Amino acid sequence: MLRLETETGWLLITHPDHAHLAADFAAAWGNEQFRSPEPRARVLKGIAAHDDGWTARDQHPGITREGKPSAFSAELVGKYGAFEEMDLDQYLAVRQRATQALSQDDAYAALLVSMHSVNLLTEHVDRSGIAPADLTLFDRFLDHIRAGQKKLHADVAADSTLREEEKTDEAILKNLHLLEACDNLSLLSCVDFSRPSTLLHPLPLNGGGAKEIQASPVGPRTFRLAPWPFFYPELTFQLPARHVEGKTFPSSEALAAALADADEKHLPVTLVQ
Repeated sequence: MLRLETETGWLLITHPDHAHLAADFAAAWGNEQFRSPEPRARVLKGIAAHDDGWTARDQHPGITREGKPSAFSAELVGKYGAFEEMDLDQYLAVRQRATQALSQDDAYAALLVSMHSVNLLTEHVDRSGIAPADLTLFDRFLDHIRAGQKKLHADVAADSTLREEEKTDEAILKNLHLLEACDNLSLLSCVDFSRPSTLLHPLPLNGGGAKEIQASPVGPRTFRLAPWPFFYPELTFQLPARHVEGKTFPSSEALAAALADADEKHLPVTLVQ
């Protein structure tokens, strides 16, 4: 889950809905300056499914030690410690599930998701937050997922439906950067982040090279992007969310009951030039 505090409770958003918003951003991405995703359908599939491993857990949300919904929030932007509120083995299983499901029918999409997981767990995780007894499990998982990437790379290389230029390490890395930029912009939107930030990576340009994009909040779930990476000068998307009343809950069962009773809302997310 992702959470946004309100006056009386929390707006809760599932990881798959967050990922679908990221894919909506990617589908609109590209103009005279910025490169559109290619192979389009395969990249968008990976972005839309990159958090599918959270589906089962989002259906049975937990609570933190303080009784709040256990979820990504504005305080965690720029950090990565999602496993701190759950057992590490359960968290690693979440990260593995999405790759496994995709690898059965789309190695290209699965490779992007797998590389995203490794990047999260190497570039953004503070290893000091992992219990010493869990570090062996953590490193063994990284070895396992990297080994799986070798097969995915081989499957991509053998895929005759892809153009040769789409299979290169450079092209795959550009698409990974797009996944992570759109993922980051979706996270900022879901938690209504209130400070300017960059979209993690410089993003590829049509004429070669790359440029960093800054996202600046200018209203509720409204961000100005500069430079502008889309064709249309303004875009609005709808983000599904449910509102639960109460700031803390005595148990996970109480939170789940409140969530089951909550009506779904559609929150506008707007990007402006």
